[in-house]
Amino acid sequence: MRLLWGYVKRKSWPLALLGVCAGLFAWVLALYDLPAEAAGYGGLLCLIVLLTAGAVDFFRWRQRVRLLESIQGQAALLLSLLPEPRNAEEAAYREIINELDEDRRTAVSALDARNREAMDYYTMWVHQIKTPISAMGLILQGDDTERGRALGAELFRVERYVELALSYLRLGGGASDYVIRQVNVDNVLRQAARKYAPLFIRGKVSLELRETGLKVLSDEKWLQLVVEQVLSNAVKYAPGGHVTVWSEGERLLIRDDGVGIAPEDMPRIFERGFTGYNGRMDKRATGIGLYLCREICGKLGHTIDAASELGRGTCITIGLARPCLEVE
Repeated sequence: MRLLWGYVKRKSWPLALLGVCAGLFAWVLALYDLPAEAAGYGGLLCLIVLLTAGAVDFFRWRQRVRLLESIQGQAALLLSLLPEPRNAEEAAYREIINELDEDRRTAVSALDARNREAMDYYTMWVHQIKTPISAMGLILQGDDTERGRALGAELFRVERYVELALSYLRLGGGASDYVIRQVNVDNVLRQAARKYAPLFIRGKVSLELRETGLKVLSDEKWLQLVVEQVLSNAVKYAPGGHVTVWSEGERLLIRDDGVGIAPEDMPRIFERGFTGYNGRMDKRATGIGLYLCREICGKLGHTIDAASELGRGTCITIGLARPCLEVE
């Protein structure tokens, strides 16, 4: 019915003109006093021819409309499926569409080239910056003073931000370096805790690491990055506090007793660039860490959720439920 009404509206001007012609025809017949039966018979024949031609034209038009509707959203890939133009006007429109599609392809190619150049540059920069970071770390190893330990902690943060930037580039660049295999979650937790031990000590944060016994299908490197980011946030927002890591079923839970998250910020903490109230208090916050965690978990088939109470801490839950490998 929608198409029929659209067809009638499309043909409204020809139909109106036909009605005017029919009125003139009837008026001329009336002037010559011709029998009404003859005029009615002729009009009926004309009406039959008109309805037949209109029905054929309607079904052809409906077929073209449905074809156009079927390729909506993918017209850029299926321009060859567009109906052949029936007149000069449709041919002109077809040519305009082709020109616009060519301009689009050119713009997309240029944008992809710029993105690849930027990706290559930042990747090279990240790798190059690791050299002076390693050199500064070696220099500070012999400086066992409060000043040296403070500089070492800040250098560790710099190194972590560099690693986070590289992970962000790899994730956004569509890198497919995931190696899915059986992962011992306890090993991942121990490595992350060992790596972040200096920050826990300096922040006077105690860590309770309970054995989970979990072995799941995941990528060890990317899963460890998620755990490290959550531990980093716990140290940052729970100075002098306590962090507990344990499991419930195939869920990994990391809880701190820090400042917590404001209720109005909770729905957006996994958004890219969102820092919230705590982030505005800490000027170094980037709003990238939890966003990366969510993206990584999504690609690994895991889930990540947060529960928090302002002033009483935050609990991050990482769902690792996937079929486990059976080692023969």
